Amino acid sequence: MLQIPFIRENKALVIERLAKRNIDATQSINDVITLDEDRRNLQTQLDTLKAESNSISKEIGNLFKSGKAQEANALKEKTTQIKEETKQLEQALNDKAEALSHLLYQLPNVPHESVPAGNTDEDNEEIFREGDIPTLVDGALPHWELAKKYDIIDFELGNKITGAGFPVYKGKGARLQRALIAYFLDKNTAAGYTEYQLPHLVNEASGYGTGQLPDKEGQMYHVTGDNLYLIPTAEVPGTNLFRDTLLNESDLPIGITGYTPCFRREAGSYGAHVRGLNRLHQFDKVEILRVEHPDNSYKALDGMVSHVKELLNELKLPYRILRLCGGDLGFTSALTYDFEVFSTAQDRWLEISSVSNFETFQANRLKLRFKNSEGKNELAHTLNGSSLALPRVLAGILENYQTKDGIKVPEVLIPYTGFDMID
Repeated sequence: MLQIPFIRENKALVIERLAKRNIDATQSINDVITLDEDRRNLQTQLDTLKAESNSISKEIGNLFKSGKAQEANALKEKTTQIKEETKQLEQALNDKAEALSHLLYQLPNVPHESVPAGNTDEDNEEIFREGDIPTLVDGALPHWELAKKYDIIDFELGNKITGAGFPVYKGKGARLQRALIAYFLDKNTAAGYTEYQLPHLVNEASGYGTGQLPDKEGQMYHVTGDNLYLIPTAEVPGTNLFRDTLLNESDLPIGITGYTPCFRREAGSYGAHVRGLNRLHQFDKVEILRVEHPDNSYKALDGMVSHVKELLNELKLPYRILRLCGGDLGFTSALTYDFEVFSTAQDRWLEISSVSNFETFQANRLKLRFKNSEGKNELAHTLNGSSLALPRVLAGILENYQTKDGIKVPEVLIPYTGFDMID
């Protein structure tokens, strides 16, 4: 959530940057400033009334002590009137505060100055590419056909048990999946991230804290009986570990990692691009998250990008990095880098990681602060990245490592799988 003082002091900048998202926020920003002025004026009136009420109460006490009961009772009538005015002001103040809060929750984060303008993912800026695209054997298959050929993923069985988008991994497919999770977690902890096992359901406050609510409410599975949400990413429970927290500056930076299944409704997703593992309703992902001092967060973001690059280099998968344009930028992000792996059999790029800096946007919602060197409370910066999302990584491995004899296992994963070939 954007900070009101920042909006008030940088009105033109906020409108200009939000225009990168193809949003004309002029009216909304003006409304925020007006509502905030109204709220502050009401607060001043309320504080004045309460001070007057306290002063009169003391005067009434003194009058009774002095035997001036008639004058004291006359003042009592005035306090009754003040109480009624106070009640009305408090209601008006609550109404203004709710309207202001509602409006702020609708506003996305202000893009970083480096975010390119653009409307769709076609306008994203490629900034890095690594790895040679392999030449596949004749008759090479897409991963969903390889999964059936080698009996390692059963999409039809998942459809029978639950529905489309809930695959069943089996045999060497399940072991390869587990190997990837263990490998990612080991690499992340070796890089200094503390591993957490996190809840797979969160409450409404957690959804608002990281910005999934109200923005992505339609994409989340909602357990209505308990008003809980299945997590779309470990970012949600992981970042909410620090909700309503005041840290010391010496506590920073904080880095955590965790594996969770992720659940996304993906309403409206259809077509050839969602076949197989390309888009699922339930999938596994290992996440990295950071809480940083504002002065260090962009250096930390670069470090997270380098870390994900190392994972893909070790897996020997061809990939590229995109800087997302304003029109493709997530609601809460100030700057996002997307990693895409090349699916040779499908002849297309598949997103496998997003690494983002949210600056103070999430921290403001979370009330995640630290006490700075001057002893003042300051909002921290939060960051997160997929490290990595498994389905499309697995799709890339199956397709790019296929041979006429079977599917090779990336060398770095063999100690985890216990086998070097799926055949």
